[in-house]
Amino acid sequence: MSVQTVRLYELRGLITPSRTSGGTRRYQAKDLARLQQISELIDRGVNLAGIGIILELESENEALRKALAKQSHRQGAD
Repeated sequence: MSVQTVRLYELRGLITPSRTSGGTRRYQAKDLARLQQISELIDRGVNLAGIGIILELESENEALRKALAKQSHRQGAD
């Protein structure tokens, strides 16, 4: 994957690497996993707009799962 491609993904909001105080991008394991996921979706023919929607839905789904687990844990404690 080229540097320009990674910057395009960042510009489109598909990845958000942290930055040093000097502005250098710092990629973590989660960023690399997301880049791999984006690459796989592109290989399957999904365009960048579709990838953005998929990633957003996955994030919402994960948040709902965490909220449900938390609620379930609270009910189990009662």
